[in-house]
Amino acid sequence: MTIIIVKLVSVVVIGYLLGSIPVGYLLSRRHAKVDVRAHGSGKTGAANVFRTAGRKWGLLVAALDISKGALAVVIAGLIVGSEYLLVGDSGLWWLLASAQVLAALAAVAGHIWSPFLKFKGGRGVATFFGGLVALCPVAALFGGEILIIGTGLTRFVSLGSIAGAVGSYAILVPLTILNNFPVEYLLYSLVGVVIIFVMHRDNIRRLLSGKERKFGEKAGEVNLPPPRVTKGAK
Repeated sequence: MTIIIVKLVSVVVIGYLLGSIPVGYLLSRRHAKVDVRAHGSGKTGAANVFRTAGRKWGLLVAALDISKGALAVVIAGLIVGSEYLLVGDSGLWWLLASAQVLAALAAVAGHIWSPFLKFKGGRGVATFFGGLVALCPVAALFGGEILIIGTGLTRFVSLGSIAGAVGSYAILVPLTILNNFPVEYLLYSLVGVVIIFVMHRDNIRRLLSGKERKFGEKAGEVNLPPPRVTKGAK
């Protein structure tokens, strides 16, 4: 049991650290000579990099952020080992799926709250779908298509992202019930939907007020609060 706990903790820590690598910030800073946090939404995800640094870097960041989630799942599988798939009678059959889901969620958390950027980052969409690609490609493909189509039709990345996440959960419901997909995958998708909704709460407010930025619009500078004046300062 101790070994199992150590392995689970390991996959969570590795997943979090992997997800926390701020590729959007690093690439935009190095190649586009811009701090993506000071523009647009202030997030380090692909959408804001696309607006701030250009299409090429936005697409590269999207691919790398997806890779972080997928790699976290793969590493978790290697650490826990596939032998647990063969011992269903002992009650450990769920361990591999649980470890992979925990690793993927940890990667999403790392992307959103990166310790390298004072616990700030992106919204977690690409990393969430990356984890889902490794866990259940069918659900990732279905949700990804909804994301792309929704964004293309409305030109709102936020709306497409939310719809894509909800779509991935919706398709996993029948897959879990009818095809005996691991319930852990369904829980991962559900938690992902909640996280993505929460991380897009400002976008939802702007959508409702008609002030949300459309895809392709150039990012302006972040509206930062005025500097705090200390007592006695000249």
